[in-house]
Amino acid sequence: LVMKGAPERVIARCSHIWKNGEIQPMTDADRKKFEENNASLGRRGERVLGFCTLSLPKDQFPKGFNFETQPPNFPLEGLVYVGLTALIDPPRPAVPGAVAKCRSAGIKVIMVTGDHPITASAIAKQVGIIFREKTVEDIAEERGCAVSEVDPAEAGAIVVTGTQLAEMEGDNTQLDHILATHREIVFARTSPQQKLIIVEGCQRANQIVAVTGDGVNDSPALKKADIGVAMGIAGSDVSKQAADMILLDDNFASIVVGVKEGRLIFDNLKKSIAYTLTSNIPEISPFLFFILASVPLPLGVITILCIDL
Repeated sequence: LVMKGAPERVIARCSHIWKNGEIQPMTDADRKKFEENNASLGRRGERVLGFCTLSLPKDQFPKGFNFETQPPNFPLEGLVYVGLTALIDPPRPAVPGAVAKCRSAGIKVIMVTGDHPITASAIAKQVGIIFREKTVEDIAEERGCAVSEVDPAEAGAIVVTGTQLAEMEGDNTQLDHILATHREIVFARTSPQQKLIIVEGCQRANQIVAVTGDGVNDSPALKKADIGVAMGIAGSDVSKQAADMILLDDNFASIVVGVKEGRLIFDNLKKSIAYTLTSNIPEISPFLFFILASVPLPLGVITILCIDL
């Protein structure tokens, strides 16, 4: 049996460790070393996978055994921890500039990811989603104290985990408070279903919400959002059908270009309407006086045509 997944989920199922070419019982020191390695890799912005294994007895699991996952008919506890693998998935070079343009345009960018909170925080800092503000973890590290000793109100940025979101279910006030008081927000280890909860929280704050997604499970959030944005290359057909806009190049920077063009068109429309009103109102005013007050008509048809030309 070989298993891979989120490191904290993998280590929770392990009771032994592969060390120096042999299987040994896992000690507290081994678990502490694991946490240090996992955090060290996560701070680099790398996605980390944990691996474990278990030798299955041949008499219980012969060749051709039909493994089932619902419910599992094989051991999921007492596994042997093997190690960690870090994957580098750097953000596109244009993303930091696009996030900066969003901030200058008054658009608040919230990161929602399934990555570990440490990895998510590191990536958010790389692309500028966490820019000026500090999280409680950053403040605690600067002061050399425990996270519990830092007042959450001091932190302008926050990293919320999916577990914390699950604890908030049924009580919208906590999520609403986070969205209202923190200027830079990252949601980590979240499920696609929790993305819908985040969208609803933003809309309760009377915000216009745009959501990006590419999976089938993202469809409810894409449909609920004011503007659903699907990925044209990596996106599923269901997500494309639920979205209002499709990115043909799967590039976040393209959204910023679209916002810029849309605001330019809207600005030109306002200028065009203002110009039309400044021309038409002076022309129609004499006719209103002519009808209501029976004063002589000051402008004739030929005069109005000359003014319009």
